[in-house]
Amino acid sequence: MKSDQVIVSFRGVRKTYDGETLVVKQLDLDIYQGEFLTLLGPSGSGKTTCLMMLAGFEFPTGGEIWLDGKLLNKVPPHKRDIGMVFQNYALFPHLSVQQNVEYPLTVRKMSAAERVERTHNALKMVRMESFAKRYPAQLSGGQQQRIALARALVFEPKLVLMDEPLGALDKQLREHMQYELKSLHEKLGVTFVYVTHDQGEALTMSDRVAVFDKGIVQQLDTVDHLYEAPCNEFVANFIGDSNKLRGTIEQIQGDFCDIRLADGTRVSGLNVAKAQPGAQAIACIRPERMKLSLNQGRPGANALAGEAKSLIYFGDHVRMRCGLREQDECFVKVPLGTEALDAFAPGAPIALEFAPEHLRVFA
Repeated sequence: MKSDQVIVSFRGVRKTYDGETLVVKQLDLDIYQGEFLTLLGPSGSGKTTCLMMLAGFEFPTGGEIWLDGKLLNKVPPHKRDIGMVFQNYALFPHLSVQQNVEYPLTVRKMSAAERVERTHNALKMVRMESFAKRYPAQLSGGQQQRIALARALVFEPKLVLMDEPLGALDKQLREHMQYELKSLHEKLGVTFVYVTHDQGEALTMSDRVAVFDKGIVQQLDTVDHLYEAPCNEFVANFIGDSNKLRGTIEQIQGDFCDIRLADGTRVSGLNVAKAQPGAQAIACIRPERMKLSLNQGRPGANALAGEAKSLIYFGDHVRMRCGLREQDECFVKVPLGTEALDAFAPGAPIALEFAPEHLRVFA
């Protein structure tokens, strides 16, 4: 359960490897006790470097990192009281499952009786107690990941860090493990910091997500706000699917603005960037926020005229690919059974209607 107590603080943290290019730029970030925070972003965005600095495998070029009131900048990894789960599991092949999980306790010189009890409890927690005598080579990828997680939790750390831990698993097992990790987090109440480039993982498991790009946190927010209210074009396009419209801002109306598209169509949207009339703008809208109608005449207010291109079946819905005048193609999600689908034909005229509050305008 997330609390209001800050357990980790990044203060003005910077990182460069060559003395010139900053991989992480002026990071200020608080992580709360008991939360599941995901660092999300494309390759090279700085998210893994932040995790490695928190773990102690890299040191910041500037700024400070604090854990539970203790400055970590020069503290070696084994003295940070942090559990770590890697993508490649990093299990010792010559040690049994029990010995692998017990290893952090041995390093900390705990008594034999306590080591046995804690190891058994950790294996039971991940439902692997019956595999104690096996070796890593005798386990599947999902089983090895459970053992790696048990090893990270067995010494009851203040913080557990995970570096793309499900990346090597197949899709079905990866999705199953996402739910298991979230359930385990809720049960234990330990603070998890998770790195991934997979937006689905981030949305499924996290309390909050920090979206990285070019060494900067573009947006730090809860998953629902991140999806419904992206603060800029990068976040809108990186989290979920977005359709883009290009045009010129014509008029400001409070928090909203009117945009004139290249073909003369005018639509209204939320002026996120606080842009002024005359500015060139890109507006983004989610495919499920567009309503399809096979309109043979002129579309109504806040609607786009176009033509149907093709259908893609997704099981619980259909995505229609649509052509728009002087804009990129876009997609609209259409629930199965929608009347408009029955009359679908490639090239048929359509109208895509949407509420102004769902069109987010970025300058």
